[in-house]
Amino acid sequence: MTTVDRGRFSCVINGPEAAGREVTAVKARELGRKGVVVGDTVSLAGDITGAPGTLARIVRVEPRKSVLRRSADDTDPVERVIVANADQLGIVTALASPPPRPRLIDRFLVAAYDAGLDPLLLLTKADLSDPGEILATYAPLGLRYVVSGRPLAEAVLGELRAWLAGRVSVLVGHSGVGKSTLVNALIPEASRAVGTVSPVTGRGRHTSSSVVALRLPGGGWIIDTPGLRSFGLGHIAADRVVQAFPDLAEGLAGCPPGCHHLTGECALDDWVAEHDQTGALAARLDSLRRLLRSREGDDDT
Repeated sequence: MTTVDRGRFSCVINGPEAAGREVTAVKARELGRKGVVVGDTVSLAGDITGAPGTLARIVRVEPRKSVLRRSADDTDPVERVIVANADQLGIVTALASPPPRPRLIDRFLVAAYDAGLDPLLLLTKADLSDPGEILATYAPLGLRYVVSGRPLAEAVLGELRAWLAGRVSVLVGHSGVGKSTLVNALIPEASRAVGTVSPVTGRGRHTSSSVVALRLPGGGWIIDTPGLRSFGLGHIAADRVVQAFPDLAEGLAGCPPGCHHLTGECALDDWVAEHDQTGALAARLDSLRRLLRSREGDDDT
């Protein structure tokens, strides 16, 4: 499944006789309310010629290997599936214009670890600001990363292609960070709309309005998503949120049983005070606690 648009689903045939053929389909009635999203592997019936005006029917959705999900906000436990069957999450963050939002990066990391996706940090606009601070913050996690400036250097594109080759990668980030610019550089025929940043608010303007999967020339797929200004984690249990901060794991080991990490009994404060040399651990602890409080509607992250 490559796109979804008002009840019409674009599919790419994988069969030996029609590999690569694009077919437009609708959900068969027998699927009921079962959702179908970009990345799903489906079985089709009916007209699969792909001829103009024809429609196939989606009669079965195969079991998903992974699911990237979000909720409307942190107090809403209802999950919204964004993409199925990805194996890598590309977290696109501009170093300036708009400025980086580490707490949103942390949210994406929580979602990646919960879904079993390998995170890949993609830092853009390095011509406007140095990536050192962001890289230092996430260095303890051992994240893979690519740093790019403008114009995009061929060496950087080569590095990015190597990370994406043969994989199904979904790109996330808020508007204006350069997701569509990366996609267009990798797949020129994609012609994804490129956003701008408002000079008033400093926020990116929405451009891409739908999720779309695109085949990479060297093998694999890249899934572009609309710009996100928030990413709810209400569907993820609190202990799963905590597990997404492995750089704090040593300090967490000293917490009493049942610690919610929000009270004076939490061992993290003393551990961070003892081990934090750069302020990065304090920032990560603050982010963890904001996420935990926001699940109760007590904090704005």
